[in-house]
Amino acid sequence: MEQGNRHMLLLNQQIGHLFRDALRINMTNPAYVYFLLQTLWRQRKAKQKRRQWEQEGIHVPPFMIASITNRCNLQCKGCYNRAQHRTERQELSEDKLRDIIRQADELGISIMLLAGGEPMVRKEIFSIMGEFPQIIFPIFTNGLLLNEEMVGMFKKRKNAVPVISVEGHREETDVRRGAGVYDHLEKTFRLLKKSGIFFGTSITMTAKNFDLVTGYAFIEKLMESACRLFFYVEYVPVQQGTEDLVLTEGQRQRVSALMAVLRHRYPGLFIAFPGDEEAFGGCLAAGRGFIHVNAAGDVEPCPFAPYSDTSLKNMTLKEALQSEFLQTIRQHHGSLTETAGGCALWEKREWVEKLLKEER
Repeated sequence: MEQGNRHMLLLNQQIGHLFRDALRINMTNPAYVYFLLQTLWRQRKAKQKRRQWEQEGIHVPPFMIASITNRCNLQCKGCYNRAQHRTERQELSEDKLRDIIRQADELGISIMLLAGGEPMVRKEIFSIMGEFPQIIFPIFTNGLLLNEEMVGMFKKRKNAVPVISVEGHREETDVRRGAGVYDHLEKTFRLLKKSGIFFGTSITMTAKNFDLVTGYAFIEKLMESACRLFFYVEYVPVQQGTEDLVLTEGQRQRVSALMAVLRHRYPGLFIAFPGDEEAFGGCLAAGRGFIHVNAAGDVEPCPFAPYSDTSLKNMTLKEALQSEFLQTIRQHHGSLTETAGGCALWEKREWVEKLLKEER
């Protein structure tokens, strides 16, 4: 069945390339070489699990995004979490969060991106990640809570990768995140470099900062800080009045080629989100390539599409992946390609809302 599923073959190939590239750029670090060789083996085992579930008619994506809290110590402009008023819901307990990750592991989900809010406010996540060394946990953080204690926790868990949000240099970062944030992050980068931890950055691309954050000078400065992982995320206008920040069509068309150039030029990992959806035959959300679980346990197509007909508080992850709502979105993946807002589901949210109402 997987052979007829071209986008999954392509996704699995890219995951393999990603970890082989990670191995290549860490060859001088014996501890990471051993860990990455283990990881490649574990990723193959996870792929086999997904293939087995596929043969039973259950499609399991390799990626899951889990927003583990709505709490945050910043109030960034254009934050999708704040714009969606998610703070009113009670977040999952530690035991329930652990159980969901266990279910994801059993299904073959092998890369779990942790977000928020600010995920570092839930320090118990470190003990949970330590129980699942077979899963890679990139943790998207504003970096302000990363201190000596937390760095020590990361050193013990190589499967946990801090990914720190920046918007550019001091001016661009402080305008969106608050005065003094950039100076604090420079201290954080020095601490991470000194510790020898593999870490990355998450960079929101906008029409205004595009040339800066994809420029060689910007990247080389981060490389000097020992950053080796770069997530480039297209800005989605979840707040009215910010549409001018959306990438232009010309900028968007350059992203894939730019990533290829950067991978060739620098010893780092460069990943664009949502990436080249055309190559995958349309949108990868709703479990086609990834799924989102919000802090309250609702299973959603994507962080930018806050719609759900299932809750992991009263059903299993396997059952949630088979929901009629998610299956319908997956069936329409071909018509959900990138549009003027970077995220097709957000751009076509009226259609998504209508689907949900029809099901109910």
